[in-house]
Amino acid sequence: MSIGLLLALVGLALVDSTSIGTLFIPVWLLLTPGRVDARRILVYLGTIAGFYLAVGLLLVWGGSRLADALGGALDNRPVLWGQLVLGVGLFALSFRYDGKRNRPGGGAVLRWRDRATSGDSSVRWLVGLALLAALAEVATMLPYLGALGLLTTSGLGAAAVVALLAGYCLVMVLPAALLLAARMAWPA
Repeated sequence: MSIGLLLALVGLALVDSTSIGTLFIPVWLLLTPGRVDARRILVYLGTIAGFYLAVGLLLVWGGSRLADALGGALDNRPVLWGQLVLGVGLFALSFRYDGKRNRPGGGAVLRWRDRATSGDSSVRWLVGLALLAALAEVATMLPYLGALGLLTTSGLGAAAVVALLAGYCLVMVLPAALLLAARMAWPA
């Protein structure tokens, strides 16, 4: 394991820490007026980190086995055309969900935040929000996929890959955790 690999993984994790699920939603939850329940934010961040770790391990080990099994079967013209058609179709479908139906003032959004941060709501709801955010990001987790590529080609053993992926996930949620600590130290 080289210093270059570690620095690349830390850099990619810091880029990944600026995504919607790892920074935007935690900041949105921290903007709740009054006292913030740190445990709830930590449950959210732990769910995000655990999801990324599980997906990463699945991709590192399952993806390489799948690629070996398929060989070059996906590198032919009909499959590539199918991927293109699927991509164009998903792009066209995205215009159906333009967000114009939302009411002004963000009523539903504020109710979601209140539900996520109130002490009387279920922690399962907060875990569900984290999983929904992580699932929405799966297609755009390019820094994470880059880190997985580095780990896959590094020739490291299974224990080192697990440890480095876990460290990546911790660095990825670290900025939000630091913001939580600042919010707890200096409440609004």
